[in-house]
Amino acid sequence: MEKTVNQKAWFLVLPVLILVAFSAVIPLMTVVNYAFQDTFGNNQFFWAGLDWFDELLHSDRMWDALGRQIVFSAIILAIEIPLGIFVALNMPKKGFWASFCLVLMSLPLLIPWNVVGTIWQIFGRVDIGLLGYTLDKLGISYNYTQDFYAAWITVIVMDVWHWTSLVALLAYAGLQSIPDAYYQAAKIDQASRWKVFRYIELPKMMGVLMIAILLRFMDSFMIYTEPFVVTGGGPGNATTFLSIDLVKMALGQFDLGPAAAFSLMYFLVILLISWVFYTVMTNLDKRES
Repeated sequence: MEKTVNQKAWFLVLPVLILVAFSAVIPLMTVVNYAFQDTFGNNQFFWAGLDWFDELLHSDRMWDALGRQIVFSAIILAIEIPLGIFVALNMPKKGFWASFCLVLMSLPLLIPWNVVGTIWQIFGRVDIGLLGYTLDKLGISYNYTQDFYAAWITVIVMDVWHWTSLVALLAYAGLQSIPDAYYQAAKIDQASRWKVFRYIELPKMMGVLMIAILLRFMDSFMIYTEPFVVTGGGPGNATTFLSIDLVKMALGQFDLGPAAAFSLMYFLVILLISWVFYTVMTNLDKRES
């Protein structure tokens, strides 16, 4: 007997497909159109081929922005992942204080990105900001609008403050899924705290940690609002990451062709690295199963 398949379920998916087409595919096709053509306005386009891509690949400006972006994402991951794990390990497991800590850790995630930038912009000012004023009174020179290192430290600390909670909550969820039998067996074997973490907690958290790394990488690699509000990409080009450089090229200079090619390359880099993370996560799940 042949099994009948009901194809009417596709009608439930159709609205989602239409929404994705309008919100993602159609704008992407517009970017592709500009990436391979040039225009002088009035909807008059001229075929440019791969000229914009070749120009960008030989541009020191793009490579400098890419280098700054990679360094920033690497620093963010190196700080937030261990710090999030440490916070999760020290959070209460049950009771009122566990709920209180979960709510408290969620608060930074509820703040919009532009508000986060505004908070730290005011917080770091020497004249009215608590941080800037305190450091100035202690004799520490701190000016994120003029000093390279101060700008980088401000942007990094701001991102750590904003997003470490996400890593901590994911790690906490992984810890909560570990059965008590594992801890009881470790206690019987008189395993040290480090061995419990190394051989029980860390392997069981690995799945959610890969998700945390993937999310934090994508977000840090696409960061725009917070550093733009705080430093505007300065001082000089110190905090001009890829997204800020792309917006300056597209809107500030109105170079639509190079900006479109830049955005496609930007998209492909993120897609490639995300695919690598996804492959690692899939292989990890297969190994555990």
